[in-house]
Amino acid sequence: YHEGFNPEKNFFWDLLSVKYDLQTSDQPEILIYTSFGRSHVNFRCLKIYWTGENRRPDFKQCDFAFTFDEHSQDGKNYRLPLYVHYPHAYGLGDLSCITNRKLNGAQANKVPLQKTRFCNMVVSNAQRDKKCEEFFHKLSKYKKVDSGGRYLNNIGGPVPNKLDFIKDYKFTMSFENSSYPGYTTEKIIEPMLVRSIPVYWGNPNIATEFNPGSFINLHDFATIDEAIQRIIEIDQDDELYNHMISAPCFHDDRVPLYLTNDAILERFSEIIDKRKNFIPVARTWRYYPQYVIAKLKDVCVIVLKNMNLRIL
Repeated sequence: YHEGFNPEKNFFWDLLSVKYDLQTSDQPEILIYTSFGRSHVNFRCLKIYWTGENRRPDFKQCDFAFTFDEHSQDGKNYRLPLYVHYPHAYGLGDLSCITNRKLNGAQANKVPLQKTRFCNMVVSNAQRDKKCEEFFHKLSKYKKVDSGGRYLNNIGGPVPNKLDFIKDYKFTMSFENSSYPGYTTEKIIEPMLVRSIPVYWGNPNIATEFNPGSFINLHDFATIDEAIQRIIEIDQDDELYNHMISAPCFHDDRVPLYLTNDAILERFSEIIDKRKNFIPVARTWRYYPQYVIAKLKDVCVIVLKNMNLRIL
């Protein structure tokens, strides 16, 4: 596990605990693993790959997957974008926490008064698409954009709590690390949780799941300058801003059915019910080359470490 990860307190554990009695084990019936490390090759059970990165599953190593990609026709891959996990991580339950946002006139009129700052971004990873940096500098020519992460920080240091920081801003730059169909992380829903308008770039198909009236989709504009002009227009028109900030996040104000906890649990149940009469890929001849390669890599790492020790 990565540092800070609790194998018995996370989205999957809490979801599956609703229906199943779970135990961690060195000899599991089912293994859920992710993109980092290679220890999963040591297990010969049914394997489920999950990733929060812009990566594809290797079905020579796993039987099923939950990723950013669309549902596959063969049923092996289930679309589960990373943003689905974040309400749980913040103790807010599920995605229904950003439904029912409609405000009456008096409530909507108060929102711009509560937003005392213009725009922010919170980014730590400098190894990302340069569009983010370009947009940051161009928008800053209109008004200062506060950067609260380690990347391009201009407020004296990284902020300790992202949601507390962005809640005072009218707009939040919500840029993914890269652009790929379906690749949507927490970047878009964090501003929505605190009624800050996301200025989004990343998944070109973002409007299939989210209501385009609730955020600024940079994929809708031919140039950065056109997008910035739209931001300026909304910033200078309280009525327009109020309309957008109270718009439903999802189409028809409903979480897409396949992204509800009930649907995700149902898919897991279908997989779990197969385990007794299912031959995992890890027990087939196709798996052995993957296993041998992983073991050779481990040996090489050990040898290199020992060489370093002797040199020192």
